[in-house]
Parts: sequence; structure tokens; C-alpha cells
Amino acid sequence: MKFKIGYRTLKTAIGTSLAIIIAQFFELSYFSSAGIITILCIQNSKKKSLQSASQRFIACSLAILFSFVFFEGIGYHPLVIGLMLLFFIPTTVITKAKEGIVTSSVIILHIYSEADMTWGVVFNEFGLIIIGIGVALVVNLYMPSLDDKLKQYQKQLERNFRNILKEIADYLRTNETHWTGKEITETARILEEAKSLSFRDVENHFMRSENYYYHYFKIREKQFEIIERALPLVTSIDPLFDQRYMIADFLEELSLSVHPGNTAKLFLIKLEQLREEFKEMPLPQTREEFEARADLLHFVKEIEQYLVIKTSLKLD
Repeated sequence: MKFKIGYRTLKTAIGTSLAIIIAQFFELSYFSSAGIITILCIQNSKKKSLQSASQRFIACSLAILFSFVFFEGIGYHPLVIGLMLLFFIPTTVITKAKEGIVTSSVIILHIYSEADMTWGVVFNEFGLIIIGIGVALVVNLYMPSLDDKLKQYQKQLERNFRNILKEIADYLRTNETHWTGKEITETARILEEAKSLSFRDVENHFMRSENYYYHYFKIREKQFEIIERALPLVTSIDPLFDQRYMIADFLEELSLSVHPGNTAKLFLIKLEQLREEFKEMPLPQTREEFEARADLLHFVKEIEQYLVIKTSLKLD
């Protein structure tokens, strides 16, 4: 079994040790808690790490305030802790700091253990919070580039799209297929993974809310939905006639042009030219031919939508 240590695990190990060393250097009580706070604040993206850190700081600050009110106002007793939590937890939810409940509970228990809330205790707890959160934010500044993995997903998707379009073209020419359809399930999986990874990439950049890859995969997802919708139309067209061969040639050419660039406008022009040629051709003679022609035109409309969606892709 191959053993692999991820970046987040490595950062957690380094950050936890560093936080404890710093807290110990300043001779803070409960110094190991700084390491716990660091562990909880390290996330898989810069944005999530910052959100986690801010929630924990707010929750811990509230915990110190609530501890003063309840412990100094009522007394240092286990029942007081339970009573405090009845008010404290809803407050963290209202202030959107519920992620910090666990961390702040540790702070509350520290103060309870001291049984005397002095300025020294308060400064000690704030020291643990600042060190734990600060170290987590520093080590989380480094995020490995996701570009290579995203490019890999992009290539896999384009290969699958090419194969799917080619298989449709072959079926239109012969009315026969030996295609297993594995690209359909594989593409659905790749899109899900790629979107998740590209969203994580967005969260690692504070100055933008979207990026090229995220936009690219969303467009491919919409195109894939159209392909899935159009496939039953193809299989319902039984008679072989000229228009089928013409669309097959068009799809084969389209399959050879599946890449990150934007050639959709060119193919939209070619598709419109095909429509004009269809109008010049003889009308269907039988009901079967009429229904097949109608399904084919419906299919052409779906392909048009497939191309229109691609025109919205803006390259950097």
C-alpha cells in the first residue's frame, strides 16, 4: 500500500509544533492548546482558513466575556458551565461563529480550572488564541498550484467529448454501434471532481470570485447535459438519408476541433449553412421519413445550443 503525506497534513504537523513552541517560549499556561487551535484552523483553502480563523477568534472572545459574567457573577461550579453554554452556543450561532464552539469551550474550561478570572488569565487565553490562529494563517499562506491537475482534467474531458461526438457521427452513418458508452459515466465523474477542484482554486485567491478553469468546467457541464439530452434523439432516427450523412460529417469535423480555444462561432456558421442546404432538399415522402427528419432537426437544434454555450467562454 502506497503511503502519501498530503500538504495539509504536513502543514498541520509543522504548524502545531510551531504554535506550541511559541506558546511555551512565552510561558503561557495550557500552551498545548495553541497547537489544538492551529490544527482546527488549517483548512484546504486560504479562504476557508481565514473564515475558520475569524469565527474561532470571535467565539473565543465571546467565551472570555461569558466566562467573566457567569463564573464571576454566579460561581465556579459545573452546573454554571452548563447554564453558560445554554446562552453561549446560540450566541455563536447568531454571530455566525459556530465553527469556534469547540475551541472556545477549551478556553472556558481553562478559566474554570483557574477558578479566578484575573487579567493574567485573560491575557494568557488571548495569547493562546492569537498564537494558534496566527500560526495557522501563516502556514496556510502556501497552497500548492492546482493548475497541473486542472489541465489534466481538461485534457480528459476533451478526449471524451471528441470520442462521444465521433461515436454519434459513426452511428448516423451506419445505424450501428459497438460503443460501450463508458465516456458518459467517466465524463460525469470528471466534471464533478474538476468543478470541486477549480472551486478550491478560486478560494485560494482572495482578489477574484471566479477563474478560467471554474468557468470552463461549468460550460463543459452544460454542454454535457445537452449531449445526454440529444443522444436519445439520435437513436430514434431509423431511416438512412442524406441529411444524416451531412450531420455526421459535421459532427466528425466538430470532434476534431474540441479544444480550449473558441471555434464555436465558425461552426455555428457552418451549421446555418447546413440548414439552408436542408431547405433545398426534397421533402420527406413517408411518415417514417418525416418523423426521422423532425428528430434530426431537433438534434441539430441541440447541437446549436451546444455551440452557443461555448461562445461564452472567455479565454485569459
